[in-house]
Amino acid sequence: MVAENGLQPQVEDRPIDWLLMPFQAFLKTEASGGILLLACAAFALVWANSPWSQTYHDFWHTYVTIGFGQYALKESLAHWVNDGLMVIFFFVVGLEIKREVLVGELASPRKAAVPIAAAVGGMAAPALVYILLNLGRPTLSGWAIPAATDIAFALGVMALLGPRVPTSLKIFLTALAIVDDIGAVLIIAVFYTSDISTTALIVAGAILVLLIAANLAGIRRPLVYGLLGVALWLAFLESGVHATVAGVILAFTIPSRCRIKGAAFVSFARRALDAFERGGGNEDDIVTNPARQSAVHALEVACEHVETPLTRMEHALHPWVSYAIMPVFALANAGVSLGEGIGQALTSSVGLGVMLGLIIGKQVGVTALTWLSIKANIGQRPAETTWPQIYSTSWLSGIGFTMSLFIANLAFPEQPEMLESAKIGILAGSLVAGVAGFVMLRSSTAAQP
Repeated sequence: MVAENGLQPQVEDRPIDWLLMPFQAFLKTEASGGILLLACAAFALVWANSPWSQTYHDFWHTYVTIGFGQYALKESLAHWVNDGLMVIFFFVVGLEIKREVLVGELASPRKAAVPIAAAVGGMAAPALVYILLNLGRPTLSGWAIPAATDIAFALGVMALLGPRVPTSLKIFLTALAIVDDIGAVLIIAVFYTSDISTTALIVAGAILVLLIAANLAGIRRPLVYGLLGVALWLAFLESGVHATVAGVILAFTIPSRCRIKGAAFVSFARRALDAFERGGGNEDDIVTNPARQSAVHALEVACEHVETPLTRMEHALHPWVSYAIMPVFALANAGVSLGEGIGQALTSSVGLGVMLGLIIGKQVGVTALTWLSIKANIGQRPAETTWPQIYSTSWLSGIGFTMSLFIANLAFPEQPEMLESAKIGILAGSLVAGVAGFVMLRSSTAAQP
């Protein structure tokens, strides 16, 4: 894989490289994650509306047991995906949030003001649209469904326009989506929590203390945080607070400091390379040259210490989340029946509330709060951007897909008809918002020569 700065070591070609080349080229494409997610959602829709639709539902409701005896967990495949695999998704979201707060777009109040305001508007307005259409109904519990933004899809659509889109606009959308994720996590923790188990929460609190202690003690081994993280997840699973919240909490305890400063690393790396060069012997013979092996090992250790565990884990897990976990989540949740009842679903208070929340609420809320925060001189408009571009981006924030589907499952766990209506509203609203946002952003950005 080519590094972000374009550096890539020269390595010997392998026979398998010609087979992997098309896949590697696809993965290097900025929009690849969104494309794969869309493909899996489309496949799930086709499968759920085919003559073999029953096999789709039977497959995801197959029960799988993990563990043994009284310590076993028996859940459906869909449940393992939503409450198990998605914990990793939320863990990566937590890592991104922590990084942005420490050194990114949310690191200073003035830089963070505009995307925070945009995200608040982009969550409040869609929720208000849904509430107005469902006030006094038992379906009111789905108010948070249209408040979410799918960062992978939104950035994927924007990436299709390549260099036409200013970098500052991509950063604005990323920061907006991350703040939106923070809001979604808080909503899940506060509003979509079942009966609380005090004992389980005390256990979770004790594990959290151990995680914080490991951080303060300077422990940087992923295995330690992985084992404690699994224990934290199990405690949350029994607590009544949704288990995926454990992923975000775990992320906040991951160390984010380098053990070697930049200047010291540069100096040491040069000495290690000099030692490697002085190792002598056959230039290509490293395996039997102790001096060169020692230099390589020392450089490897230095690289590990100059990179924070937070950054290392984020880079390691991001491809798994983008190309495995989120596509599997789409397969498990996007399969809704689009038969004769689709019109009824879209005109129901749930389907209409979700769809209009994503289409109207998002673009109105994001644009209005962005404009107000800039006019009030709380923050500055992203550099080299125009208001038509920001308005177009507000439409892209209406792509709610992944997080909206996730919240829909929490809002209507025992109400399949309402859940189906919500999913149809999510798919319709996200499609309209994505297409409209792409068309408007394309017309508001000049083609690069």
